[in-house]
Amino acid sequence: MLLSLEHMRRRARRRIPRVAFDYLDGGAGDEAGVRENRAAFDRLRFLPRALRNVDAVDPSATLFGRRWALPFGIAPIGLGNLVWPGADAMVCRAARDAGLPYTLSTAGTTAIETIRGLAPETSWFQLYVAREQTIAEDLIARAEGCEVLFVTVDVPAPARRPRDIANGLSLPLKPSLRMAADIACHPRWTAAMLRAGQPRFANIERYAPGATNAQALAAFMASQSSGRVDWAYLDWLRGRWLGRLVVKGLLAPEDVCRARDAGADAVVVSNHGGRQLEASVASLTMLPEIRRAVGPDFPLLLDSGVRSGADVVKALVAGADFVLIGRAAMYAVAAAGEAGVRDLVRLFEAEIRSVMAQLGVTRTQDLDAGLAYSDFGAVSSSRP
Repeated sequence: MLLSLEHMRRRARRRIPRVAFDYLDGGAGDEAGVRENRAAFDRLRFLPRALRNVDAVDPSATLFGRRWALPFGIAPIGLGNLVWPGADAMVCRAARDAGLPYTLSTAGTTAIETIRGLAPETSWFQLYVAREQTIAEDLIARAEGCEVLFVTVDVPAPARRPRDIANGLSLPLKPSLRMAADIACHPRWTAAMLRAGQPRFANIERYAPGATNAQALAAFMASQSSGRVDWAYLDWLRGRWLGRLVVKGLLAPEDVCRARDAGADAVVVSNHGGRQLEASVASLTMLPEIRRAVGPDFPLLLDSGVRSGADVVKALVAGADFVLIGRAAMYAVAAAGEAGVRDLVRLFEAEIRSVMAQLGVTRTQDLDAGLAYSDFGAVSSSRP
């Protein structure tokens, strides 16, 4: 029985090779950003209210005009099928059955069309902007069956992740003697990978017809990375995409306000899980200030550092309307497959219900800054 996310993480570390685990677990530089994300959650403490009737706790939340069973969904995750073969589909199905949204990444290893077929009502798509405009146009057209499009704006350049460099991570995997020996020590992962084949950039491969193998496709993917995403591009995208548009990866209140004014339907307050800029401020640290800047009605989502149902509640208390989890879902699938993701959802739900009751709150919309206290004093002004 998996009792906590840390339990799942430890089991995942045992079940999958180092190259896959370090890709999932690691961050940029010396990983101070990953640690700071966790420290921000640790600094925020609850200030519970007593003598309230909490017999009927309702952990559901409204986002984009829809009531979701729980106040969190799945963040976009690149190379999911490296962590465990078939992981994208496993996480998507588990989220669908739990009444939660699942977001597929452009760098995902399962095609948009496959994911949309699995979860037509609950699948969203995340766009990395390609250098060639025709690729972005076609990806947007392929995503039109999704209600929500995320555009990620916090990857203007590749990050340096020492664990991946040390492990020689590439697609396709090119095992050194050390990597081959490590893979041989993880027979279940190896057998699953042999059955499924090496992971591939399933959403990009059609745009590189000359890339006849996974190595050439990976090189093409790298060549399409673009640092030219700017406000003019966001204006163009807002005019092109008719559904909900979410800007992911903002931390400065001024940027969030400008995205709102440019027509974004929501913003994800995110530092990419500490995987891009090591010295970045934590998402949770900036959330109350951003909420004050945009006011009570503009939808804010948060990711980076969420490791429990209590963390989900902390994010809501600090000003988020909804939370996204990425690493947590992948630890679960690496630990126990699709059943692990279902266990994770149940675990988070139980924790959310318990924490809400302890706080004296029965509805997620009533979780506000009056219930939070940090090392620096009361957390002021999230939603009224």
